[in-house]
Amino acid sequence: MIRNNSFWLNSFKKDSYNKLDTNVSVDICIVGGGLTGITTAYYLSKYGYKIALLEKNTLLSKTSGHTTAKVTSQHGLIYNYLENSNGLDFAKNYLQANETAIGNIKKIIELENIDCDFERKNAYVFTENKENEIKIIDEFNTVKKLEIVDCNLINNVNLNLNITSTLVFKNQAQFNPIKYGNALAKCANDNNCLIFENTKFEDYKKEGNNFKIFTNTHNCISSNYLILATRYPIINFPGYYFVKMYQEISYVIAIKPKSNFSLDGMYISCDTPNISIKTANYKGENIIFVGGHTYKTGIDPDLNYKYDFLKRKAFEIFGEFDLLYEWNTQDCISLDKIPYIGEFSAFTNNLFLATGFNKWGMTTSNIAASIISDKINKVPNKYEFLFKSTRLHPIKNRKELNNMAVQTFKSLVLDRLKKSKLTIDSINNDEGKIVTLDNKKIGVYKDNDGKVYAVKPICTHLGCQLNWNNLNKTWDCPCHGSRFDYMGNNIYSPGINNLECYSFK
Repeated sequence: MIRNNSFWLNSFKKDSYNKLDTNVSVDICIVGGGLTGITTAYYLSKYGYKIALLEKNTLLSKTSGHTTAKVTSQHGLIYNYLENSNGLDFAKNYLQANETAIGNIKKIIELENIDCDFERKNAYVFTENKENEIKIIDEFNTVKKLEIVDCNLINNVNLNLNITSTLVFKNQAQFNPIKYGNALAKCANDNNCLIFENTKFEDYKKEGNNFKIFTNTHNCISSNYLILATRYPIINFPGYYFVKMYQEISYVIAIKPKSNFSLDGMYISCDTPNISIKTANYKGENIIFVGGHTYKTGIDPDLNYKYDFLKRKAFEIFGEFDLLYEWNTQDCISLDKIPYIGEFSAFTNNLFLATGFNKWGMTTSNIAASIISDKINKVPNKYEFLFKSTRLHPIKNRKELNNMAVQTFKSLVLDRLKKSKLTIDSINNDEGKIVTLDNKKIGVYKDNDGKVYAVKPICTHLGCQLNWNNLNKTWDCPCHGSRFDYMGNNIYSPGINNLECYSFK
């Protein structure tokens, strides 16, 4: 079994690209080499622009490479919420935008002859909780009124669970995100898109109508347009997206049941904790993904039960199985449950972003690429108004907004003032804690051999105190979701700089 490594990234080879090693002048610079950045580069390269795509690690190595890869417009129980909060026409356009994205992905696959295991599947949302039945019924009633997808309420599904109600969206899809994204990047690269891996955006400045983008390679990119496709925006102001979103971590296991099984669909529960189930193709055979048990990044003090919950559910459904992979993924959640796509702010010309995909990035990445490409080409996009990133209407999720404010104050002020009574000697092997030495907070992790790794446990984003994640061996920010490995290396934004490290004799 391979732990803390994605099935997709370990099972399928990607093309590699060089690090930026010279100053470059382009029409458009895209920061972020996930599916959003790659798809945007693909679309814009068709118009003849000279493009630079920057990725601080390797392409598809973060959220896009850790997804369950559902290509669907069935986003949990979203449409009844959208009807109640924004009106029926808004909900209808949101559903149509996602159905259009599924069609666009299929067209790209056919046009470019991409072998990525694309296949049509039904998508099911279910509950094992009687109290949630009414939510599924309300969702069904809304979706029926929209008259776009073929959907039904059903009682029986092919899962060995005590399911009380299920809503099915027919004719959805799934694919291999690595095969798809890798092929799409090659198409863009062949069409005047320069791709640079291991090239980190560090800062930018505006000179007239041009951007100067500075990188960790000490080289600069000059560009007329700048697109942030980094999952979480790595520029704070004037967009202030860190007060409009939070981040969540979900866990996934890949298994191969020892008995024969039949699973023809993609499943997700609307219960808490949630669970997601689907197949994936590996060397002509189907394996099973069981995922879920989502929690807010940096908050949960005990994470060891996450995989145990998924294993129990997998055994309940499939019986004995071989455990192949365990990994986790991180997603941005917008407070009003609608992604932000378009202009970064009303005060920054030619700067665009796409963020807050709420765990549904396979379809939303295509929507974002279409909208931003149309914006640059001054082509009207009928779905742009849905995701307007500069929207100013009041935040609808006031409860979560309050939770964010309380947690930020606790981590930014109270936790930083509190002195730890722990000592380095009191920390066990394979454990991380914060200690206070000479009035200085130090984050300490001891590996299995007792070697000490010490960092300044303050997020490089806005200064919140980090919490130790013993399951993944990371320092996680409870305010905005930045994450750092035990050696202080930044692995998830919005923080982009590494932690300060200390050495002990």
